[in-house]
Amino acid sequence: MNISPARVAAFEILSKIESEKAFSSVLLPFYEEKLPPKDRALCHALTLGTLRKQIYLDRIIEKITNKKAGKLDSAILLILRIGLFQLLFLDKIPAHAAINEAVNLVQKAKKTSAKGLVNAVLRRANREKIELDYADATEKTAVETSHPRWLIEKWEKQFGAEETKKLAFANNVTPDMVFRLTRKSDENTIEILKKLGLEIAESEITSNAWKASGASELLRLYAAEGKIYFQDEASQLVGHAVNLTGQESFLDVCAAPGSKITQISNSIAHVSNLIAGDFYEHRVRNLKENCLRQGASVIRIVRYDAEKTLPFADESFDAILVDAPCSGTGTIRHNPEIRYFLQGNDFKALAEKQLLILKNASKVLKKNGRLIYSTCSLEPEENETVAEQFLVENKEFQTIAPKISERFATLEGYARTFPQKHNADGFFVAVFEKK
Repeated sequence: MNISPARVAAFEILSKIESEKAFSSVLLPFYEEKLPPKDRALCHALTLGTLRKQIYLDRIIEKITNKKAGKLDSAILLILRIGLFQLLFLDKIPAHAAINEAVNLVQKAKKTSAKGLVNAVLRRANREKIELDYADATEKTAVETSHPRWLIEKWEKQFGAEETKKLAFANNVTPDMVFRLTRKSDENTIEILKKLGLEIAESEITSNAWKASGASELLRLYAAEGKIYFQDEASQLVGHAVNLTGQESFLDVCAAPGSKITQISNSIAHVSNLIAGDFYEHRVRNLKENCLRQGASVIRIVRYDAEKTLPFADESFDAILVDAPCSGTGTIRHNPEIRYFLQGNDFKALAEKQLLILKNASKVLKKNGRLIYSTCSLEPEENETVAEQFLVENKEFQTIAPKISERFATLEGYARTFPQKHNADGFFVAVFEKK
C-alpha cells in the first residue's frame, strides 16, 4: 500500500487541527521540513486548500451520502474532504490517483470498512456535477466561501452583503509571499534573489516589503538563515505606525513571535532601549529565537502577564505598542482554520482583555508619549469600541493620526486594512498621545 507522504502529512495535520484546535501555521513547518520539496508543496496545497473549502466540501459530501457531515467518522470525513478537494480544485492531479490514495488512506487509518463508501463518493463526485441548493443569498455566500453563516451574517451587518461576499472570497485566495529584509540582509540581497530566479516586486503598500513568486524553497532557506523575514504588508504597517527614533525608549507589550519588534529594530540605526515581552513560555522562547535569527540581539526580552501590572516603573517609555491578542479575523487568508474555531461570544471577552492590557500599558508611558494599539481583527468590538472606551476612561490621552498612508485612514482617526481592498491582511491601528 503506497500513499504519498504529502497526503499522509496533510491528513495528520488536518486531524490535529480538528481534534486539538491546532494551527496550520505551526503544524505545516514542522511536517514540511521532513518532506522533499515536491511533497512539501503538495502537503501545503492540500492542507490549506481543504481548510479553505471545508464547508463547501462538506455540503457536497452531504448531498452524495444523504448524511450530515458531522454524523460521519471524523477520519473518514477528513479523507473525503482531501480527496474531493483534489478532484474539484487541483487540475494537475489525475482523478484515479486522488481516489486510490484516498482509499489507501482509509486503510492506513484502520477504517477498512469505509473503503467502499469513500470510493463510491469520490467516483460519483468525479463523474457527476453536484448541484447544491441554498435557502438564501447569505447561505450561498457562506457555503461557497466556506465561512460559518453566523460570521457572514455579522459581516453583512458591518459591511453590507456585497462587500462581505468580496471579503469572504478574498479570504480564500492564496496570499502573496511577502517578506522584508533584516539586520542580516545587505544591499545585494534583493538582486541576488532576482538573479537566482525569483520574480520580486516592491510593495505598493509599505516600504521595505517585497512580494515574491517562484522558487519558494529558496526564500524559505533565506528565512531560516534570518536573511529575510516573512511578514504581511499590513503587519508591517503597524511597525511603521510606531514611528520610533533611535533616541526613544520602546516597549512591545505582546511581542511574540517578534515580527514588529524586529522590524522596528531593523529600521533604526542606533537603538537605545528596546524591550519586548510576552506571557507564555513557548511564546517567549519563539520571540527570543526570532530576534537572534534576524540579528536583533539588542532587544531585551521580559516575561510577564500583561493583564496584570507591568514590571516597569510608571512613565518609563516614550512609545509603547499593544498588538493585542485578538480573534484574528483579518488573517483568515493565512490561517483559514480560524473561522471554524471562533464563536459569536468570543469578541466581548477579547475586548475586555484588550482594554485591560491597554490600560496597564498606558501607566508606563511617559507624558507626550505614544501608545499604539493594533489588532489583526476586522471586528469593531475589538477595534473602535476598545479605542473609544479607552479614551473615555483615560482623559489624559487623545487620538492622533497613525504615521502611515492616508489611504488607510478612517473617519474616526484610526487606520484599517482589508483583504478585499488592499490584498493584505485586515489590521486596525490606533495611536494615542499622552497629554
